[in-house]
Amino acid sequence: MTPPTGASYAAAGVDIEAGDRAVELMKEWVRKTQRPEVLGGLGGFAGLFDASALKRYERPLLASATDGVGTKVDIARQMGVYDTIGHDLVAMVMDDIVVCGAEPLFMTDYICVGKVHPERVAAVVKGIAEGCVLAGCALVGGETAEHPGLLGPDDFDVAGAGTGVVEADRLLGADRIRAGDAVIAMASSGLHSNGYSLVRHVLFDRAGMRLEQRVEEFGRTLGEELLEPTRIYSLDCLALTRTAEVHAFSHITGGGLAANLARVIPDGLHAAVDRSTWTPGAVFDLVGTAGRVERLELEKTLNMGVGMMAVVPAESVDVALTTLADRGVDAWVAGEITERGEHTTRATLTGDHAA
Repeated sequence: MTPPTGASYAAAGVDIEAGDRAVELMKEWVRKTQRPEVLGGLGGFAGLFDASALKRYERPLLASATDGVGTKVDIARQMGVYDTIGHDLVAMVMDDIVVCGAEPLFMTDYICVGKVHPERVAAVVKGIAEGCVLAGCALVGGETAEHPGLLGPDDFDVAGAGTGVVEADRLLGADRIRAGDAVIAMASSGLHSNGYSLVRHVLFDRAGMRLEQRVEEFGRTLGEELLEPTRIYSLDCLALTRTAEVHAFSHITGGGLAANLARVIPDGLHAAVDRSTWTPGAVFDLVGTAGRVERLELEKTLNMGVGMMAVVPAESVDVALTTLADRGVDAWVAGEITERGEHTTRATLTGDHAA
């Protein structure tokens, strides 16, 4: 009788060599994100960032955020497209950081897989690196974890954490907002990275649609529309703070437009946003129609065509819109800040969307 062979990590489903191969493949992309403050290269136990660069600040405040991209990863898995989901991850993290006026500095990622496919992992990191370039931050490190038995061989998830810095006296937020301020909306690129549990339920389970199905309103397949990367507004927002007076930003993510805008509205004031100032993209109409989803449910789940909002003094509107237009950002005045009065909430949507 042949004695049983000894147990090994590989026999348990973890391929260390594949992990090493993935690291080698991603190094090229990580190098593209480097800022002068970054020390060392990929492969150390921790990323290093030279904090002496912050000496130019009188009172530097560090801002941090962490996030993932939710069930949008399942669309990427089914499509076999892995180089856009990392872009989404950077947007979700760094656009939260810029809301307070902070400059994105660096980011780390965490990729969890059922089985390491080096090329797939490298493609995810490629997307993260490209997103970091668009956000102006460095990718200083990360972790790829293989979880056989907990995840299927093709299953994966991503998460990330980022850090930024802002001068204390330039910190943006509710305490700067005044009655009479204007609310500027910046167009989203589509669904971004929120609400995909509802979207998947409606389009796949209820409407029976397929990812490879061409949708004329989109001019492409359903899968291509659902994988459209989240817009990264970080550098656009920072540019806006340099050319115009900005009181606050609001990143429109989970919870929808009104709930996220309400987070930066102070006691005693109210943000009134007029739906008639824009028309949501076709994908929002499809989700609503296919699932017979009520408008309130759509608006508290999806961004409805607005990915970021800025609150600025009325006299700064023209220069703000010009700055954003020069940067290729579709933006418009969507509302105003008023006294709270009889309103019971900090932000409301009024009217109907333009046809």
